[in-house]
This record gives sequence, C-alpha cells and structure tokens, in this order.
Amino acid sequence: MPVKPSTRSLARRCACSGAVTLALLGAGLPAAAADGGQPGLDRFYRQKVTWSACEAGAPKDLQCGKVTVPVDYARPGAGTLDLALARYRATGHRQGSVVLNFGGPGAPGVSELALSGKQFMDLTDGYDVVSFDQRGVGRSSPVSCGVDAGGSQEGGSGDAVVDLGDARAARKALAEWKRVSAECARHSGPVLPHIGTVDAARDLDVIRQALGDRGLNYLGFSYGTRLGAVYAAEFPGKVGRMALDGVDTLTESSQQQGLVAAQGQQTALDDFLDWCVRDIACPFGQDRRRAGDQVVQLVRSLDENPVPTGLGGRLTGQQLVGAVGQALYSKAMWPSLERAVASLVQDGDTRPVQSLASGGIALPVARGGPGRAAGQASGGGLTDNGAVPLDNLPAAMMAINCADDPDRPDAERLVRDLGRLSAEYTQVSPVFGRYRLNELLMCYGRPRGTDFVRERVKDVDTAKMLLVGTRGDPATPYRWTVETARRLGSSAVVLDNRGEGHTGYGSSRCVHRKVDDFLLYGSLPADGSSCPPDREPDTGG
Repeated sequence: MPVKPSTRSLARRCACSGAVTLALLGAGLPAAAADGGQPGLDRFYRQKVTWSACEAGAPKDLQCGKVTVPVDYARPGAGTLDLALARYRATGHRQGSVVLNFGGPGAPGVSELALSGKQFMDLTDGYDVVSFDQRGVGRSSPVSCGVDAGGSQEGGSGDAVVDLGDARAARKALAEWKRVSAECARHSGPVLPHIGTVDAARDLDVIRQALGDRGLNYLGFSYGTRLGAVYAAEFPGKVGRMALDGVDTLTESSQQQGLVAAQGQQTALDDFLDWCVRDIACPFGQDRRRAGDQVVQLVRSLDENPVPTGLGGRLTGQQLVGAVGQALYSKAMWPSLERAVASLVQDGDTRPVQSLASGGIALPVARGGPGRAAGQASGGGLTDNGAVPLDNLPAAMMAINCADDPDRPDAERLVRDLGRLSAEYTQVSPVFGRYRLNELLMCYGRPRGTDFVRERVKDVDTAKMLLVGTRGDPATPYRWTVETARRLGSSAVVLDNRGEGHTGYGSSRCVHRKVDDFLLYGSLPADGSSCPPDREPDTGG
C-alpha cells in the first residue's frame, strides 16, 4: 500500500496499497501495439504536450500540461479524459524524460512533484522529470464516494467499530460496504469502470509518446512498481530505464496481503516503542513491556469511548491506528508520532494525531443527498484543484486496488473466512489486525477485477530493470522484491537496501545514488548487491 520518498510526501499516506488488495473492472485486456496499433488510437499517439506555467502557488520552475486518453481503450471513440502532467525541465544535456509515480494508489503526481521535487533534481542533469495524475486521481477525472469531509478522521469510517469475527456483525459490515460501492459508482462518473492499472499502463504509453521518448524511462514507488511491472508486460519493447522501489506483490491474495501489512506495521510499532521508552517524554512510559500493552489499551478505550475532535466529529481507536500506521513508515516521523500521542493522552488534543492520518481504508459512511459525479462534472477535462473531492485519495485507492483484484467471494464465504481470519490477524498484530481485516471487505459489491496482474505479468522480455527492496519495509516486505524479480524473469536486477522504512530512494543515500546512476547513465549494480543502512542522527529525546 502507500510510498514514502519524503516525510512530507502525500503518497506516503497510502503506501499500504501494495499490502491491501490487487484488482480492474472487467476482464484482462491483451497487450496493445505500442504506437497506436489498435484502430482508433492513432489520434492519441499523435499528441505532443504543450507546457505552460502551473497555477499560482506552484514552484516557479514547475511546468504543467496534459494529454488526452480514451476512457475505454476497447472503444476509443466513446469518450475521452485528460490527464494532468507536470515537469521540471532538464538543466543538463537532455536525453529525454523520466516519469515518476509516487504510489498510493491514489496519490496525485502533480502536487507531489511540486511538494517533493527537490529530491529528484539530480535527475534533471539528463532528464525532464515528469509526473502525472493517473486516471481517477487528482485533477484527472477524480473519483469519489461522497464521503463527508474528513473521511476516516471525522464521523465516518472509524465510528463503526465492529468485531468482524462475529457473523452478525460481519454481515452488517458487508451490507454497509455494498452501499458504499453503490455511492462510489454514483459519485465517480464513467472513469470508474476503467480505473485499473491495466488502463493506467496504457495511459503511460500515450504519455511516453507525447513526451517524444522512444522508450519509457520510469521511477515508481510502492504501487508505482505494480504500474511499472504491468507496463513492462503490456509494452515490453518500449521499456527504457525502469527503476522500481518498494516492490509490490503481483501474486498474493488480499487475505495474505492484509496479514503481511498487519505484521509489518506491528514490527514497525515495536521498533518505535523500543526507541520511545528511552525518552522521558514517551507517553507510554519507560517500561517496554507495559508500553506495548498500553498501546492496545488506548486503542480499545478510544473504540469504546471516542474523543471529540472539536470539529463535530470523534476520534476512535481505529482512526488512531490508521494515523499511527502512516507515521511508522519513516523513522523521521517518530518524534512527531511521540508528540502527537502525548498530546492526545495528556491533553485530549486530537489535532496532532489527525495531522498524521492519511486516508487509510476503514469503514466509510457515504453522504446522503444527490451529489454530482466528479468525473462527469468535469466532462473529461481537467478538474480544478479546488474541486477535487476531499475523499479522492481513499476513493481512488479502493477503486484501483479493487480493479486489479479478481477475487470476489460471496457473502457467506466472506463471513465464514472472517471468523477464522479475525483470530489470525489479531494474533499477528493486536494493534493493526482489526484495521487490516476491515480492508478485506472494501471490494465487496464491486464488479470482479482483472486477472491480468496475477496471470499475465511475468517473464517479461525487456531491457534490464532495477528493483529496490528494503529489509525493514513495513508495507512492501523485502521478500516481495525477490518474488517479483523472479516472476519478471532475467530482466530484473535486485538491489538489497538493508535500511528501515518504506522505500529507499528518499531515505538511503546509497539507494539514491545507485538509482540515479542507473537512470542517468545506465549503470546497474550487480544483481543481489546491497546498500548498508545510513547512519542517522539521534531522532529524539
């Protein structure tokens, strides 16, 4: 699930996407010919991007543009939508463009590039550095479920705290998710049935051609590695220099991914508590064993008696779990997490915790009333920044993951499995188990997704690709890097980052250098070579 190139990263919010579910509305699509070989696509491949100044408030050296793509590649004449693009121009000898995807899924690339672009300035020695809002995200026909402002933070997802191991409660939760799926369809417009990674990869090829590049040079984080791998399967002859950091699974079921997510975040929480109890300001005290118990007790207490937020909503234990989980993706966030929990426990101030929260998936409450479909409201053109739905990030994350997931067990099967899985998830993580278990339900009521990702993305015949796996990654475990490399075949080269946190490019100087050397100069590290952990300054106390 989510990516974290920087501690401020918007995409950091949903790096858990790789560890949630995989899915696409409709059957798997065959790989298309790269230069518009399918009838009706030529006009899209003849585009060139017109760059101009971005809106007020963006960095002055950031330029913005757009490309137009068909809503449905099977019927390219049936409607179009625009994709928002942004770039920093090459300052050195230009050899083309490198396209970034920050993960999520659901993280808007344009605003993320504006926010964290300084991390990628070395790449401008040879490239225009480009990112984009993929279909259904940000300004590109954004999807929505009509969830009240605040989403998982205000009066929504976390208020419905249920024991999914109880059959009656599980059936009630399924009914709510089915209702939410209908609301998502009502608010999202015609892009929703075509929002999955298979279509996004075809968009990526249109972008490549519009940028004037013969091959796609690409840097993808977390979910962005899934998008890169799907592109390689669809357009193997168009892969340029591709680096994938925080590598997603291509094969594991949503149940297994949920267990991996819960286990990874529990390990990260244990590491945080090891650090926290050495600080006199730790809200859980200085006894390490008691600190773990106190976290569980705090979550249960807030689930039973949510704390008013001061904005008319309530902070539940599950919302706290979501916020803590996002803060654990980077060691640099540990001091902020410590202070946020201290403010909550000591002063009843929910604001610092809410600032850590990130649009994770929990049980949402759809807003009543008519509402307007976001994708339809814009008529396929770019949506104004101020008109992007407040719930677009979690809505897009659900839609894309469900669109890539072929599993659709019926209600009875789900209820039966949840009785067993409830104990397994809680055993793996007494803190994150319930939160992750709820994610198994998010695709209920939606059409079955594609099997393309699981069945067709393998043994790709491409140029060499660099895959970066981080040993201490709580969202995309290192074994996924090894498994995905094996699945992709001889084209994949693995770099073993022996550090902590989700993804390596923004936290490891060694990874940063090796990825840049590959993208700029084609210099690949040896398969299986490693980067040592960076020496870090003391982060607290």
